[in-house]
Amino acid sequence: MKKAKNQNQQAVVERDQLSKLFAVLQKNGFLTLGPTLRDQAIVYDEITGIGDLPAGWVDRQDGGTYRLEKQGSALFGYVVGPQSWKKYFFPPTQELWSMDREGGKWLTTPTIPKPVKRALIGVRSCELHALAIQDKFFLEGPFRDPTYAAQRKNLFIVAVNCTRAGGTCFCTSMKTGPKATDGFDLALTEVIEGGKHYFVVETGSDAGEKILNEIQHQAAEPPQLEAADKLLGAAAQKMGRQLNNDSIKELLARNFDNSRWNEVAKRCLTCGNCTLVCPTCFCAAVEDSSDLTGNLAQRQRKWDSCFTMDHSYIHGGSIRFSVMARYRQWLSHKLGYWHDQYGVSGCVGCGRCITWCPVGIDITEEAQAIRQSDLKK
Repeated sequence: MKKAKNQNQQAVVERDQLSKLFAVLQKNGFLTLGPTLRDQAIVYDEITGIGDLPAGWVDRQDGGTYRLEKQGSALFGYVVGPQSWKKYFFPPTQELWSMDREGGKWLTTPTIPKPVKRALIGVRSCELHALAIQDKFFLEGPFRDPTYAAQRKNLFIVAVNCTRAGGTCFCTSMKTGPKATDGFDLALTEVIEGGKHYFVVETGSDAGEKILNEIQHQAAEPPQLEAADKLLGAAAQKMGRQLNNDSIKELLARNFDNSRWNEVAKRCLTCGNCTLVCPTCFCAAVEDSSDLTGNLAQRQRKWDSCFTMDHSYIHGGSIRFSVMARYRQWLSHKLGYWHDQYGVSGCVGCGRCITWCPVGIDITEEAQAIRQSDLKK
């Protein structure tokens, strides 16, 4: 994550001036990406100004439930939708290389995408932590992924602090929110009170400070900072879910044969929705194909899920052939094994896996059920 060199500089930008942020970023060559309304959901796509933002829309989320409704005038009143930012750095389908036959010889060409200057607008604190986890896997391990690295270049991040908690959020349990503390260039806290609508802006890098200086702003006064802090404090107190992380890695390790795994397996459809919407999951499959002439071949990487039978296939069959084994692997890896591999939890508390599970399976509920049964031993 980016280290905030000028993170203590705080200013106020009026709502009407926020459109200048888009103009300045675009003038500096950035493709602006952010939240917008499509197909009755908040999705991330190319946006050109504040007119594309989901103004006045809030989301209502619970287990297996997602609804949007009009409420107020906030530009960032929603929490998180079905998509995460990982799709821009770890695309659902990515060509790795291609081969062409020329004169009886094969010519192999690695496919490295051309870096694009991107500005991500509306990145939540939990998503910043998720991006840092993806970096650990794709950039900081023994094998650096060139396609991911290419997409991560020239990135400008405008974070938005959460002033409202969603029904399935539990970022406070994971210490990943609701306030962004690192990894951004600019961080916005939206304040609407007494007929005023403004943003408290915090710089997190030299690049962020430079962009802010091109936008009309004023120094943040104590009452404005207090108003922003009050909203963030209220959001932290109204989380929709909680997760007890105390010694959870050891808890899951000693409950490998807990009967709860069989109970949740009776409901799980192994559809993989939880892994598709998760901002940290990175499972992938590699597929080779060729055209009908036999003169062109390519290798592609595609998103995969540990809930599919084929994901654990080795010579002779799949290792995790039961629904129980696959769900246990997912939850134990996310909350337990990840600590051994990367030093952090694989969960950032965004709640997407709960919201977008067709049968409303709740990771916090399952972890708590195992903890309760463990106490009875």
